[in-house]
Amino acid sequence: MITNNPYYAKEHIIKANSRQTRVPNSSVATMNVITVFEHQRLTVHDFLHASDFDWLIAQEFAAFTIKRKRGQWQLKVGHYIGVILLPSGITLEILPKLNQSTQTSDIVQTRHWVQGMLSDLIHLDAHNNHKLPNTKNFGQFSSQSTPLPLKVLPISDWLIEQFLQRLMDYQPTKHYQAQIENQASLQGRLLIKEQLRHNSMQPHKFICESSVLSYDMLANRLIKSALVYLMPLLPQLISSKLLQLWQQVSTLNNREMQQVALIYAQAKHQLDVQPLQRQKLHAAQQLVDLAYWLLKQTTAVTGNGIDPNRQNSSQLRLCLLIDMNQAFEQWTSQRIASMFQQVSSNYRPFYQTQSVWLNDAEGLACLSIRPDLLIFKTVSDDCQNQNDIVVSQTKAKDKTKGHYSHVIDIKWKYLPHAAAISASDAYQLTSYAQAYLAGQVWLVYPVLGSDRQPVALKQQTHYGSNDSSSDNIKNNESIDAHLWLMPFDVLTGTLNGEVLPHLDKA
Repeated sequence: MITNNPYYAKEHIIKANSRQTRVPNSSVATMNVITVFEHQRLTVHDFLHASDFDWLIAQEFAAFTIKRKRGQWQLKVGHYIGVILLPSGITLEILPKLNQSTQTSDIVQTRHWVQGMLSDLIHLDAHNNHKLPNTKNFGQFSSQSTPLPLKVLPISDWLIEQFLQRLMDYQPTKHYQAQIENQASLQGRLLIKEQLRHNSMQPHKFICESSVLSYDMLANRLIKSALVYLMPLLPQLISSKLLQLWQQVSTLNNREMQQVALIYAQAKHQLDVQPLQRQKLHAAQQLVDLAYWLLKQTTAVTGNGIDPNRQNSSQLRLCLLIDMNQAFEQWTSQRIASMFQQVSSNYRPFYQTQSVWLNDAEGLACLSIRPDLLIFKTVSDDCQNQNDIVVSQTKAKDKTKGHYSHVIDIKWKYLPHAAAISASDAYQLTSYAQAYLAGQVWLVYPVLGSDRQPVALKQQTHYGSNDSSSDNIKNNESIDAHLWLMPFDVLTGTLNGEVLPHLDKA
């Protein structure tokens, strides 16, 4: 298979929308890739091999909807992005589509920001959302006048490049690991409880724990599994050399793959106690993070896989499908949270926090709400003396005081103008304003570029002029909430408009 990465190069041809198209002014060496967009309808004529289309239908992937139209089968791409390695060796690349004008000429731009988003998501997922996104990935996007690079890899090759760059700084080495065996000789530390439990009827056996040098530490096995996962996209020469280096390392079994999150946590802990230099430890941690992120995607429910011709159902095939609704929501939440915390440490973000909204007469919950992002503003000021224990304790107590300043809903949808907002989204915004008594409620949506600016939505209140309660209605805090449509520029990973100067007034 001809692939596009730093190790080899061929002519670049992309097949999309049933025709062969070249990326304009591209100096990228090419590979066998079929590039499609969200919402696109695919037929057998969009594939170089009809067997690839038949195989996709048989898999029943969640990313596609199967339809029958005008006597032929169609696959409609849903809200997913990613890559699928087809049986022919060709890679299917799925890119996001922001609006109807997105065409094949936008492939370079789209790949550019998608790869930046994925870099952040890998970092976030690996750290369980406890840290802010890695902003260095978007340093190249800081200026609109900066031209896009001519060389932008397809997602599949970009993933390989990221993995190989980290793999170059790490080689599997032997490490001491605890090994428990029931053996005929006493070697190592005798486990008394296990001995009494299992060997009471066979005193000639000993359950012992000993430390042995082994390649099979969990970090190595996690990396090896991801390497095997990506192996079909590598040329034979490179893959054979890599396999020789990692030959003595075993991959994760099926049971361990089902518990890959637990394996990952244990692998990170094992790495932390290894006698590695700081630079090598950091490189190993980054590699394990990426390996875990790749393998985690394989455990997602992607389809029923009813293909009767599959020879080995346990063998992993490169199939990275990411729900774009969830990806954009997670990415944008962390970007906006970072923006607030750069303004003041008094802003505290809460992600997907569920709260009871409606109760019945007996106090039982009827409906709950779960905003994508809540911003809580505390009343405490930043501590000036970090060594003053009394000041720190006072600050910790004041952290419980404050109010919700912003309630933010994030949608991966095209919004051409303010009047295009749906009634359900508008009802949701007003419900959030009422429930949290927040000063501002935002609906964040994606845009390309900085042309679109925030739009304030003014609520119209209707009450009689002679109504004695009109003054109370006017003073209702939920009515005073500011509703905003906030464009999020995917090219820069930031909100458009002068948002920062007004945050302190919330």
